[in-house]
Amino acid sequence: MNPVVGLDVAKGESQVQEFSDKSKPYGKSFSMKHTREELDQFIGFLKEIEEVTGQVPMVILESTGHYHSPIVQCMEEHEILYILLNPIISYQAKKSSLRKVKTDVIDAYQLCVLYYKEDFEPHKNRGIQLLNLRNLSRQQEIVTNMYVEVKLHFHTILDQVFPEYRKVFGDLYSKVSLSMLKEYPTSEAILTAGESRLVESVMEFCPRRSGQWAREKAKKIMDSASRNPFQKVVYESHLINLRMYIDLLFHYQGHFSDLEGRIVALANEVEEYKIIQSIPGIGEKIAATIISEIGEIDRFNHPKKLVAFAGVDPSVHSSGKFTATINHITKRGSSRLRHSLYLAVLCGIRSSRNKKLKAFYDKKKSEGKPAKVAIVACINKLLHWIYALLKRKETFLDLA
Repeated sequence: MNPVVGLDVAKGESQVQEFSDKSKPYGKSFSMKHTREELDQFIGFLKEIEEVTGQVPMVILESTGHYHSPIVQCMEEHEILYILLNPIISYQAKKSSLRKVKTDVIDAYQLCVLYYKEDFEPHKNRGIQLLNLRNLSRQQEIVTNMYVEVKLHFHTILDQVFPEYRKVFGDLYSKVSLSMLKEYPTSEAILTAGESRLVESVMEFCPRRSGQWAREKAKKIMDSASRNPFQKVVYESHLINLRMYIDLLFHYQGHFSDLEGRIVALANEVEEYKIIQSIPGIGEKIAATIISEIGEIDRFNHPKKLVAFAGVDPSVHSSGKFTATINHITKRGSSRLRHSLYLAVLCGIRSSRNKKLKAFYDKKKSEGKPAKVAIVACINKLLHWIYALLKRKETFLDLA
């Protein structure tokens, strides 16, 4: 016998269907809540199947964001093998049916049917350290997006209160810049305070700089206040919003600093981090993202599988006598890994930081390839290097 249990995972509960063998459903489908009690009952159900069939059942389920996490953790605690399926695979299998039916019961049933049709490999557990690194890297990306959104709103309000302030500091979002703007958000407040008071405030918010620098900045602030088209702020709500966005900017900057420190500290404990960083053009942040998304290199038995995981493998379109000559990349893998590799290639070929990669890029350009195609080819080449380095546990200088 070859038993399998299909789980259609949803938020807080799953539908369970078991087959004792091909085309032989074992009992009726049932619903299971993601509580400790019902998960323990599910483990008992798997042991019952093992006693009846004489074989440990395989569990098959779709990857559904974070909803499958309680089930996966429970199965890993009990050392139960499972198959974590890409939803694209199961979706294509469902489309093969002539009848258009979509229920949790049917979906769990179809997962079992699919198991017998395909040759799936059990899911390989990833190390906790790399998963923690991946979670922190992804959280940093989320915070970055939120920070960018706040900056856009901040710009909108600043344009309606004090647009000339942009020209005062080299970095508008530095601590001294935002602190001064929060303290003196209007032309009226600046002109009332006077230049000497502004010098004191600049020195207070940025004590490491010289008095001469503080006087220059105070003078620039006074000049910007006199040029400001809004000498008086009509809407008090604008000032409330401006101070709120400044507080949010400080808040996100604090999160950035904390996350970066934790990511670097965690990454330094991973051997692969130094290996990836040995490639010219790859810095701390990009290296951390790359190793956290790739995980253990043993998950891939060929560099082409790593290329496919990054989604930079070419799509293929052929039908009858027609074969497409222009094929785009699949973009079906990790978008975060793909973006990090793109940045790594740009850093490597600019200023010839990575001479090998720059030579390869120039070769592709000399062959008449467009810039984007040449960059994708460089990403592919970079992935092959990464695969070789991680497999051999060597640095880029050791690569022949």
